[in-house]
Amino acid sequence: MSKVKYQGNKKISFVISLKYLDSESKMRLLTDEGNFQTLKLLVAADIGQVNLDKQLVNHDERVIPYLTGSRLPILEVYPGKFLFSPNSAARLLLASVITEENESAVDQWLDWEAACLLPSVFPYLNALNGHGKVDDSLVQEVRNLVAHMDKELAGKNTLSGSQLTVADVAVWSTLYPALSGKFALKDWEVSFTNVKTWFSDLSSRSEFQRAVKEVCAGDTSQLKSSLASQPAPLRVPEAVSSKQQVQKQTSKQKEDTQAAPEKVVASPEEVSSATEAWLTGIQHCTKPMKRVHPVLPEKGRRNILITSALPYVNNVPHLGNIIGCVLSADVFSRYCRLRNYNSVYICGTDEYGTATETKAIAEGLTPQQICDKYSALHRDIYKWFNIDFDYFGRTTTSQQTEIAQDIFWQLHKKGFISQNSVEQLHCEKCDRFLADRFVEGTCPFCSFDDARGDQCDGCGKLINAIDLIQPKCKLCRNPPIVRSSEHLFLDLPKVEPKLQEHLDAAFKTGTWTNNAKVITNSWIRDGLKPRCISRDLKWGTPVPLEGFTDKVFYVWFDAPIGYISITANYTEHWQHWWKNPDNVQMYNFLGKDNVPFHSVIFPATLLGADDNYTVVKHMSATEYLNYEDGKFSKSRDTGVFGDQARDTGIPADIYRFYLLYVRPETQDSSFSWDDFLLKNNSELLNNLGNFINRALMFVSNSFGGTIQPMDLNSDDYNLLALVNRELHTYIDNMETTRIRDSIRNILSISRLGNQFMQENKPWVLVKGTDTDRKRAGSVVSLAANLACLLSVLLQPYMPEVSATIQRQLNVPDTCNVVYQDLVCHLSPGHKIGQPSPLFQKIEASTIAELKKRFAGQGPPPSNKLKGRKGGDAAPGSAVSPEDTERIQAEVTKQANKVRELKSNKADKFTIDAEVKVLLDLKKKLTEATGQTATAPGGGKQKGNKQGKQPASQGEMKVIANSRTVDSAEVDRLTALVAEQGNKVREVKTSKADKSVVDREVVMLLDLKKQLALAQGMDPDAAVGGGKKKGKKK
Repeated sequence: MSKVKYQGNKKISFVISLKYLDSESKMRLLTDEGNFQTLKLLVAADIGQVNLDKQLVNHDERVIPYLTGSRLPILEVYPGKFLFSPNSAARLLLASVITEENESAVDQWLDWEAACLLPSVFPYLNALNGHGKVDDSLVQEVRNLVAHMDKELAGKNTLSGSQLTVADVAVWSTLYPALSGKFALKDWEVSFTNVKTWFSDLSSRSEFQRAVKEVCAGDTSQLKSSLASQPAPLRVPEAVSSKQQVQKQTSKQKEDTQAAPEKVVASPEEVSSATEAWLTGIQHCTKPMKRVHPVLPEKGRRNILITSALPYVNNVPHLGNIIGCVLSADVFSRYCRLRNYNSVYICGTDEYGTATETKAIAEGLTPQQICDKYSALHRDIYKWFNIDFDYFGRTTTSQQTEIAQDIFWQLHKKGFISQNSVEQLHCEKCDRFLADRFVEGTCPFCSFDDARGDQCDGCGKLINAIDLIQPKCKLCRNPPIVRSSEHLFLDLPKVEPKLQEHLDAAFKTGTWTNNAKVITNSWIRDGLKPRCISRDLKWGTPVPLEGFTDKVFYVWFDAPIGYISITANYTEHWQHWWKNPDNVQMYNFLGKDNVPFHSVIFPATLLGADDNYTVVKHMSATEYLNYEDGKFSKSRDTGVFGDQARDTGIPADIYRFYLLYVRPETQDSSFSWDDFLLKNNSELLNNLGNFINRALMFVSNSFGGTIQPMDLNSDDYNLLALVNRELHTYIDNMETTRIRDSIRNILSISRLGNQFMQENKPWVLVKGTDTDRKRAGSVVSLAANLACLLSVLLQPYMPEVSATIQRQLNVPDTCNVVYQDLVCHLSPGHKIGQPSPLFQKIEASTIAELKKRFAGQGPPPSNKLKGRKGGDAAPGSAVSPEDTERIQAEVTKQANKVRELKSNKADKFTIDAEVKVLLDLKKKLTEATGQTATAPGGGKQKGNKQGKQPASQGEMKVIANSRTVDSAEVDRLTALVAEQGNKVREVKTSKADKSVVDREVVMLLDLKKQLALAQGMDPDAAVGGGKKKGKKK
């Protein structure tokens, strides 16, 4: 008999549809008074912003109909669907807001908490609660565990590194009564300083404080009744102290006892439904609908218009660009086809604008030649990645001109276009007004001498080109003059009521990622302003209005209209898609940097035109994908770009799988070669590939390649029910564009299949009696049907692998529909093809070579600061202007990211991690320029005109300074000031006691003084004790 377990600490095998996390219906938390394990769920729900209906029950009350007893707390996710493990429940509640960057570390900590920490803390608390004393050996056991934690936390903010995860929530919740209140370990704060810092940081957070207040009001003695009534947690047979030892110990135990794998049991209702679907579901399956081009909307069908952000033509897309738009949209498009939705996927290259002209000048080509060259390159890259557009076009077409000008006339006729005079720089030698990127000069804020006309990469501030000091034309290097030029503006404030009405409805009924909502709302909240839609350029869509015919439309008015014009190139009946809002739903896939143009500017344009246009109702925006510990950079050959991936010898489907596995859905993620190897060799080779190959090889070798009659037993039907759980969640995730999560459902089904084969051992049965042989035939034939299901679910992710599996199975095309349940597509008597391995092992030596190949040029050598007086570099410096500019651009980008996280009230640990990255970048910049980094206010602000605000406290400037400063100490203290500032804000927000707030404020002021001294500043001025410097009256 196999043991029955409802859930362990690993990724939830009892899969719950995440749509319930976003719905208004509440999950039900069943617990008893004073249960300290309830802290895990309350904290996780608070952080995850999930509504819980908490219900107190008696210890002996039968709360689950089919269980005689249970350990509390229990989470009822939706009626009849329960999670019995507090750790798994907490993980689910956090799933929508936290993407675990290091899953294996989180798994290890959860194992350690469940197998070691909780079984030791529970009796420790019970002894103190019941007898007021505890055996010394038990005290030492708990101390040893805390000592292990202290060692692991060295140099870390959280258990897994810098990111708050369910591991921190679970371990903190179990340790809370043992480290605070009357039962706290003696002198633990002195002995374990790393744990103290970690524990105090979490305890100061409002989510943790609210949970403590609700469970025991801060008085751990209130836990007594629950402790006395709950069964003691199971221990690992031999006491161990580290998370690594837990895994070794539990693995050894299974090997020694040859225990059957633990499995999950489905409910009777689930088993009944799965049984019916298996026996009769094939009769209800729809057949794949043939797609005939051009695909047009049809009444009575779900008509879906899919767009991915138009890649800009003048560059080569890297892996982050590819996952951010075209690959994500491709997965959703392929899924829609498998569901028989009437969908069309449109994309193309964005080809107009200043950047194209700049690239053309740099390469000595015409803008059209540049567009032809790079558009072909984009097509080749996407073709290799198996991106299956219905149509991939370009914006340099007659349809683009016609449609963009028509929309402009509609806006003009309805009074949404205004005119205004704009002062611009004009190059007399080139006889042209200079667009922002055609001007370079000295920043008026920080004196950086290589600022662009739109933004300074030195301090990150936005700039009006005419404010540059000593501006120069980028083309001829001559100084331009200021001239007035009349321009056209889209009156966004006038369109705002229509836009707000549309967004309110779209947010309510559509699927929008959280970042898309936040960014959109921030634009609306700050108030929309008229936006210039014309430019003094030659390369673009001509403005048709008299008096403005020498101008073109600004790219962010013009480019989104490219979706429409590309569709018009696909079909003359384009209006059936684009002027049919009642019957067409539009999905946008894009990176978060493009959100406001797709959620505000483009919708406002179409709504203002008032010509029955289809406007976006769903938006899936990704965060950024980084490369290893840095950024993708073409100039420094860092990272893998689309044209390089095919030269690595690794199939496109493997790249697709990994990019989708680490898709930055809720926060930035990274492409890591080490993790790439791990995922290929473990998830693909050992899990997915192993299951499918084993199943098909048994059918081929033991049964002549023929599917056998399947006489299923109760365990088999339980397996079908568990597979259907995963399948239902796969569908729910796909419907809400949680593309990364669905790939985990596929892998979970494969794991269930491997476990099924391991439990039944068909390699043994096939050598036994006739009954055993028949059972072996049932097992491998059912496994072959699971492989068939996997081949269909894999299609959106790995289309070539999917096709290979289906050839090996010799399956009919009719199986290529995602049905709601597992059905029997391979009936007895079906002949499969020839099985062969699906994946190859990637060797560590191969990865080492690839890491070296794509590592780039490394950090630049140090030189003096660009932007010093006279622009002189250090004697003998080897740092090029391009290198310095690159680092300064990274500083600016990271500073903007930190500001965005703070404005969005992101998780403290996320903010701290990004602040650390910012400080490291600033340190690199300091070293590269040979200067010291000081905060604003340390001296006179150069170029700071009256009325201009100096950089904020969090934006460190790099300036020339003759004073010797220890930059490492400055960085350390700056980080401490930022951390303490966050702590002050949190205690104020949580309305903590005034004495607590005052104490934290005093610490903050003291740190600021130390920082000021380290920077050579007046410490009193730094905390408001003197006159503020650097700002003219």
